[in-house]
This record gives sequence, C-alpha cells and structure tokens, in this order.
Amino acid sequence: MLTRVLIHGMSCNHCVQAVYTSLTPVDGVTGLDIGIGWAEIEHDGRVTVEQLREAIGVAGYEVADASTETRRRSLPVL
Repeated sequence: MLTRVLIHGMSCNHCVQAVYTSLTPVDGVTGLDIGIGWAEIEHDGRVTVEQLREAIGVAGYEVADASTETRRRSLPVL
C-alpha cells in the first residue's frame, strides 16, 4: 500500500532527514520517499495513518493531509 502525506513545518533537508528517521522504525513500512513538505510511505497494510501521524509528530512536524492507495509503487527499500 502507498500512503501520501502533506506535512506542515518542514523547510529544509534536515527536516526531511528528521521525518525519515522518525518513520524508519514504524513496523510495516517498506519504503520511503520524502521531500520538503511531503512523504510517500510504502507499507504492508498494517500501518495506519494515525501511526504515521504520530511518528511524524515525534519529529516535530504536523500531518496536514493523508491519503492511502492499495496499489504498490516501487520505492527504495529501507
């Protein structure tokens, strides 16, 4: 599955790294593509938007919007 999130508060590459670091340990995440203000998270379906929101919150940022698709997209494996 693929979840896309818009993230408030990100303004630099350090922010991107902080979000990457906060999402990496979430069980079920299989790939990440992150830029300033957004993230695409590939996962096995066990991950909820709330879990992603909480992980991103730990990094100090807020999820503004999220959507999940059931199709898979090829993202780098962690």
